[in-house]
Amino acid sequence: MMTMPASSLRLHHVGFVVPNVAAGAAELARSLGATWDGAIYHDPHQAVKVTFIATIPGDSLIELVEPASADSPVARFLRENGGGFHHVCYVAADLEKQMADMKARGALIVRRPKPAVAFQGRRIAWMLASKKFLVEFLEQAR
Repeated sequence: MMTMPASSLRLHHVGFVVPNVAAGAAELARSLGATWDGAIYHDPHQAVKVTFIATIPGDSLIELVEPASADSPVARFLRENGGGFHHVCYVAADLEKQMADMKARGALIVRRPKPAVAFQGRRIAWMLASKKFLVEFLEQAR
């Protein structure tokens, strides 16, 4: 069983792949009675467009992810699965240590840390835990 120390991680968002973040966010926010600020981030490092929806102020977010190109890491997921639930993202106090801990428990590194536009250049990393559970780690703000 994989456990993550609660003190070092905080759920930041749950990610869903959609064909169009603007249309998806407006529709989802309306149906949930949630808040969407209209901000859409294009991240050339990740080849995606993302936006965030807040259901409860100060709580975890819902991220909508759209492929920004045919070779985007999520393009195949959208094509083959029609989109939907994709990943969970945790804020990690120590990104490198968190990755090493996960790797020691058998998780695979999918993508090493890279800066992310939506997070003002804070780095994100991707790992695959058991049962093909995709986890994104977001570097804690300094």
